[in-house]
Amino acid sequence: MLRTNIACKLPWAFLALGMLVSACAQKPEVTHSGIDQNRLTLALMEVEAKHERGARVWCVPFARDLSGIEIYGNANLWWDKAKGLYPRGNAPAPGSVLAFRSTSKNPMGHVAVVSQILSDRMIQVDHANWEKNRVTMKMVAVDVSKSNDWTAVRLESAPGSLGSTYPTHGFIYPAANQSKIASRM
Repeated sequence: MLRTNIACKLPWAFLALGMLVSACAQKPEVTHSGIDQNRLTLALMEVEAKHERGARVWCVPFARDLSGIEIYGNANLWWDKAKGLYPRGNAPAPGSVLAFRSTSKNPMGHVAVVSQILSDRMIQVDHANWEKNRVTMKMVAVDVSKSNDWTAVRLESAPGSLGSTYPTHGFIYPAANQSKIASRM
């Protein structure tokens, strides 16, 4: 019985390893939305593997896999941990991570990856666990901050309907000082 279970999982492991090697060896394929399709494929494969194991899907590992931003710990820690390692700012960019502040409703914060910019005050994000244990792709997020600086957003809760206002820190941009990241691990 154990051999059968291992044998069933081995093809997935080899496929994932092959895709990872392929992704590292090739120039990333980037669509008009700015998301690296190899990273997206690997992130979604990891989600599927977690579902098959009965494991929970969280926003942090999904955002890390999709963005390439190597930060660990709860989402509410990402903004501070990014300081000095990754550029941070208040302008969305495809592939950047929108870092949500802690709230009473969401004490561990949240992170979502920008998949597309629709306008100055509207983007689409890909993220996990906004809906329990699920990945949501291309969810609309609207800047509702008074200063137009993305410090408050509303997310599309249903097609054409925006939910509550959530406070954010801003955006963490990928591919900064990789040598600093490596030295901290």
